[in-house]
Amino acid sequence: MAKHSDNKREKANSDITEKVLYVNRCSKVVKGGRKFSFSALILAGNGRGQVGYGFAKANELTDAIRKGGELARKNMKAFPMKGTTIPHEVHVNWDGASLLLKPAPEGSGVIAGSQVRAVLELAGIKDVMAKSIRGSNPINLVKATFEALNSLQSIESIKEMRGIS
Repeated sequence: MAKHSDNKREKANSDITEKVLYVNRCSKVVKGGRKFSFSALILAGNGRGQVGYGFAKANELTDAIRKGGELARKNMKAFPMKGTTIPHEVHVNWDGASLLLKPAPEGSGVIAGSQVRAVLELAGIKDVMAKSIRGSNPINLVKATFEALNSLQSIESIKEMRGIS
């Protein structure tokens, strides 16, 4: 019976795409030579408004990627969209990174750098303009992108907040 429920969970998660965004190799010099460890930044998204990231460390690269993938699937969040773009412009500062996201007309595509582009494409946003104003650290850029996506509000929620019917 437990296997049956596991199969259902696999089918439900089968539409989720994972992408290895960044891998870092660290070395530590010890008595016998060098000891390597790895950290991996993994993205997971379903292409329909849900995306998550996971950052994990391990002594083996495959273990770091697996752990990061599990964290990414667990931390998936949904955010509002307006058609194929975002509802409004947003500017975010996160640690050393500063990021600007603007809605773009339909058909213009994702105009962004590599890390921000990966997050937006896995989220299912087709038309958006993004500019990294400051910072090139992949982890900070991904966190800034998620902060920007979390700060988005739908048009309906803004109207409700202002008391417009």
